[in-house]
Amino acid sequence: MKSSIINGIKISTPGRICLFGEHQDYLNLPVISCAISLRITVSGSHRKDSIVHIELPDIGTSDEFSLDGSLAYRTERDYLRSAMNIMRRAGFTFSLGFDCIIQGTIPLNSGTSSSSALVVGWINFLARMSDQNKELSPEEIARLAHQAEVLEFGEPGGMMDQYSTSLGGALFVEFFPKHAIQRLPSQLKSFVLGNSLEQKNTKLVLSHVKNRVLDIVKQITRNHRGFSLHTISLANIDWYLRNLDNEQRDLLLGTIHNRDITGEAIKLFVHPKFDDHKIGELLNQHQSILRDILKISTPKINRMLDAAMNAGAYGGKINGSGGGGCMFAYSPDNSESVAEAINRAGGKAHIVYIDSGTRIENSERTHE
Repeated sequence: MKSSIINGIKISTPGRICLFGEHQDYLNLPVISCAISLRITVSGSHRKDSIVHIELPDIGTSDEFSLDGSLAYRTERDYLRSAMNIMRRAGFTFSLGFDCIIQGTIPLNSGTSSSSALVVGWINFLARMSDQNKELSPEEIARLAHQAEVLEFGEPGGMMDQYSTSLGGALFVEFFPKHAIQRLPSQLKSFVLGNSLEQKNTKLVLSHVKNRVLDIVKQITRNHRGFSLHTISLANIDWYLRNLDNEQRDLLLGTIHNRDITGEAIKLFVHPKFDDHKIGELLNQHQSILRDILKISTPKINRMLDAAMNAGAYGGKINGSGGGGCMFAYSPDNSESVAEAINRAGGKAHIVYIDSGTRIENSERTHE
């Protein structure tokens, strides 16, 4: 056993909003995301036995398991155990258990990546509490978190959430022709996040939209092997639409249009003069496709967005997989008024800003 162990540690991890590229990352299309100033914390200290005890006051429950032997999953998304299994497979060992508490301000099951923030923060925490007491890079944390949250349970999500919450800031994430992450200049000002308080089924919505798009691509490539969502342009799409029904055509066109909106947005982010109003316009265009073609918005979220626009927001959209959860409005000048309007429309508003990624807040050591 190491001669020095961590007695107390606190890891803080942000939530995120998807600015552009909603429902695109699992298609390996680019996305622009932003970590926000609502966070989850994992705090804990070592025990003298092999028990891991976790308090989860935000959901009024707790969990406990032993580090002796293998960890079987008890629920459909048993992320606390899956992360421990992934860390062990990666070579980390744990001679001592620990007591910890997980709590935060990120709205739960609402599209703001509370689950990814949990897994990313938990992976960061486990690495430091392990016998190796290792400080992982944000990229490595994101990779391990994706394994624990998505691959381990065969879920349909991409990697945007894990990278966003681990690295923080605003990110441009590309997957084709190779995987690349670009940190964007921090020119964004305040947002207002609005929780609709409507329950959502993330896995169901993601699977439904993803599978429909993939079925369309599969149908087209049977006859046109060179077809690719990465390279096809709207100007040259007509040839591939001929054997699709109206719903399939709309969905394919919407997917490509969303891809192109993300391309327009990245030009604005890297431009020397950041155009807040143009960002707002592109957000509204993105929302139109998510609402009318992908059909992932809801009447209440539409009303909340209308209220935000009427109060002076520059633009906004539903956030996350859809079917409920949160929306956000870009409000550089009048976030208080926009927040009040969202509250009057039945939502719960939070004024948020761009924030850093997962980080250690404090650490104390004791020597044996």
